[in-house]
Amino acid sequence: MEKDQLIAEMKKIVGEENVLHSKEALYAYSYDATPGHIYMPDVVVSPGNVQEVSAIMKFANEHKIPVYPRGSGTNLSAGTAPLKGGIVLLMLRFNKILDLDLENLIAEVEVGVVVQDINDYVAPHGLIYPPDPGTVKTASLGGTICENSGGLRGLKYGITKNYVQGLEVVLANGDIIHTGGKNVKDVSGYDMTKLFTGSEGTLGIITKAYLKLVPKPEAQASMIAVFNTLEDAGNAVSDIIAAKIIPATMEILDNSSIRTVEDFMHVGLPTDAAAILLLEVDGHPVIVADEKEKVLEVLKKNNAAEVTLAKSPEHKEQLWTARRMALPCLAKLRPTTFVEDATVPRSKLTQFLKIVTKAAKDYNVTIGTFGHAGDGNMHPTIVCDLRDKEEMERVHKAMDVIFRGAVELGGTLSGEHGIGLGKLPWMELQHGKEGMNAMKAIKRALDPNLILNPGKLIGEC
Repeated sequence: MEKDQLIAEMKKIVGEENVLHSKEALYAYSYDATPGHIYMPDVVVSPGNVQEVSAIMKFANEHKIPVYPRGSGTNLSAGTAPLKGGIVLLMLRFNKILDLDLENLIAEVEVGVVVQDINDYVAPHGLIYPPDPGTVKTASLGGTICENSGGLRGLKYGITKNYVQGLEVVLANGDIIHTGGKNVKDVSGYDMTKLFTGSEGTLGIITKAYLKLVPKPEAQASMIAVFNTLEDAGNAVSDIIAAKIIPATMEILDNSSIRTVEDFMHVGLPTDAAAILLLEVDGHPVIVADEKEKVLEVLKKNNAAEVTLAKSPEHKEQLWTARRMALPCLAKLRPTTFVEDATVPRSKLTQFLKIVTKAAKDYNVTIGTFGHAGDGNMHPTIVCDLRDKEEMERVHKAMDVIFRGAVELGGTLSGEHGIGLGKLPWMELQHGKEGMNAMKAIKRALDPNLILNPGKLIGEC
């Protein structure tokens, strides 16, 4: 179909003011937060309701035009990059919190709402929506559902799939379906809600979600522990869990990340430490006091050189801001930043950190590693220059070692960022040919013309 005709048809559906097609606008939506993936779409369309999404999908399916759902574009796997041209479906007009059901502790939310705004909305009622990705203040709900995002609270509270109870989804052919709902239990048929959660926009366009909320914990205790070896830090993580303590958050920064954050923020982090752990326990005040003492005991047993408790809400915020700033600070070092999220069993955390450290040394690349130590979800962050071909060859060799190492340790290529385009070369390594064929069969069943975010997650079908 001619581009001008496509633009005209989209204007008929959503109105002229909601269709972008200038060269500048198309370029702005040709990439996301992933380096090295820029692909020009034919048009950017902003629907405002589910009927408009349905009409767009019916037209696109009939004419076999690729469609790429997009929220805030903060994803880190090229998941929204318009690989084959076509329509970028910008979902930010779906920006309403439709209902807060306090009897069932369910929020009905459109997918363009920013995750932090959900928490701000439910906070006066003493509730939280636990998933909290690093981009919580900018990431849209739809993107976090499509990527099945986690975040700092994932260890105790789980990830996005644990809080999505129902969805409104537009299929490739334009059909509108509803999955799940407000019921605590529902085993009538396949769990379609879980299928679409984490599908990276390859199976349908999510327009609305029913989200489970939980009471805000009454008390918290935060602390930072300094270690002189990675082994001691890794052992402390395993021993805390083995002691039957599940912190709300348990984060790790290696020496490269510590030094970089301190250079930019000057918050007093120990730049000579091999690693630091940031921990928080929460719940009933009596339980928090007990768990705090048990954690301190485990940290001491594992040779923590220093442990500092947060002295005030302001001090606590300073500690956690330092963790959340690890990525922005590392990104300032070089023009290009690759943020990976390989995940391993907690018991293999130290082994994985050693693999990353060795890969950085062997291939002479700069890698700062931080992440969610409690659930084994690490973020080896490679800073480099995409324009330097020789350096990029070394970067990709280091990535190969890291991903293969994670899989060999019984881990996974991605704990929360998704596969998109960036990790496709290693998918068969983890899932095998048979596993990939099964996923491709699901894709072909729901999207026979292969128009939904083509080439992502499972590659070409």
